[in-house]
Amino acid sequence: MSELSSNAKKVIEEHLGRYPSKQAVTLPALHVVQEEKGCVSRKAISEIADILELSPAQINDTLSFYGFFRTEEDPLGKKRVWICRSLPCMLRGGEELLAELCSRWNIQPGQTTADGEVTLELAECLGACDGAPCMLVDDELTLCVTADDVEKQVRGRA
Repeated sequence: MSELSSNAKKVIEEHLGRYPSKQAVTLPALHVVQEEKGCVSRKAISEIADILELSPAQINDTLSFYGFFRTEEDPLGKKRVWICRSLPCMLRGGEELLAELCSRWNIQPGQTTADGEVTLELAECLGACDGAPCMLVDDELTLCVTADDVEKQVRGRA
């Protein structure tokens, strides 16, 4: 049985015409799989390699270079929360926000809550310094955020 859904294969194949080489599609392909599955499994690496006519090692090299991707040993939670760690955010309460979330969720940055709901990540800069501290929940940016705001947005409660 295939690890990649027919939709994931279709999207990856659609990228082939947009890039100068099949190897250049490696990064978009990894994003497609992670978005759909929450991680990139060894089997998915092999299937991506087959589509792109590359070795699994070449796909794995790209996957392991970026800290963004997760493997089946360490999948993402249902929500991925990025806390900005830029200087403006840290000066406007980002450090305290991060400490509060780590305490509430009993995790450290890079970890996922025991219930598999939330993965907490650090972002070097989210480019929204005027709204510091800020965060991304999946792809949604929130400015001037507090720990209660995070709970509301992520878990539906304060």
